[in-house]
Amino acid sequence: MNEGKTILVATDGQGILRSSDDGKSWQRLDTEQDIDFDGTVRCLAPDPEKPGVVYAGTERGLCRSLDAGVNWKRIDTILNDQTIWQLTFDPTNPNTIFAGTGSPTRAALYRSKDRGESWSRLTPDLEERCKGVGRPRFVTLTIDPSEPKSIWAGVEETGLFHSADGGDTWDRVDGPDQGITNTDIHSVVILPGPPKVILVLVVNALHRSVDGGATWDMQVSRDAFGLRYARVLLAQPNSPNNVLLGISDGTPGTTSIILRSEDAGRTWAPRPLPSNPNSCVWAFGANDADPNLIFAGTKYGHLFRSNDGGLTWAKEWREFSEITAVTWIPVAAKAQSAH
Repeated sequence: MNEGKTILVATDGQGILRSSDDGKSWQRLDTEQDIDFDGTVRCLAPDPEKPGVVYAGTERGLCRSLDAGVNWKRIDTILNDQTIWQLTFDPTNPNTIFAGTGSPTRAALYRSKDRGESWSRLTPDLEERCKGVGRPRFVTLTIDPSEPKSIWAGVEETGLFHSADGGDTWDRVDGPDQGITNTDIHSVVILPGPPKVILVLVVNALHRSVDGGATWDMQVSRDAFGLRYARVLLAQPNSPNNVLLGISDGTPGTTSIILRSEDAGRTWAPRPLPSNPNSCVWAFGANDADPNLIFAGTKYGHLFRSNDGGLTWAKEWREFSEITAVTWIPVAAKAQSAH
């Protein structure tokens, strides 16, 4: 594989699309793949030590590409036939990966200690049904880079969980006495600071802690940002305090804005977009190889790009089916015919 980069967009309905010419053309998956070219992929996770290797959480288990997203093979594990919504590498030991599953299959947490070859199921055990979305799903899994045994897992709509021992045991840490009262958890990021800041985004508010989650300050979305449906956070790679927030008027919504903070979530400023997003900003994508290159995908298929860490944005010409995840890797995939 040659130098360059590959942009990968995961969708609900068209598998994974990729571009290795900086968005000028896009390729769908070939039909002879373990990911269907018209299938559902919920998450993407580049291997932090192997630039051409990418993992995908699909509606039928875990798949991996060794060639920057051209070919995908299922890893035969207990995750087969599970819908994987989240994949997260341990930043200090990439042999360890965590996976969170969910709707339409059972919501559960899993851990691999051999880079995805085998998995064990972890606690907590969640109810099969929940309010709001019917079947719960793990939509955020965040490992503290300075304390890798500290892991935060958020469920839509069954609460916030924390492990202090690398995933062996978990405590539920939302509720009236915990300071986070909404059980619909959407996103968690940790900013190294100083001070270290934990941000927890729930459906209608942003919670901020500077004491490891012992206490929380809250900004109600509608009051603070003018929109009610808070969906996703992204900590800018290699930045101690910069973070992005995608928020909308609902889901799927009819509009959305991107907010940026340079003080670890204390204050926020909207960043201008070249056109009105057609729905909620659903996913951000970034890579340590270039912290300033960030992508934002909407639920109904708009893709935006920033080359300056989220200060300014441009819209990509290509529009997609429902975007579920977006990322990029510093390796150009072998070119194939565009679709």
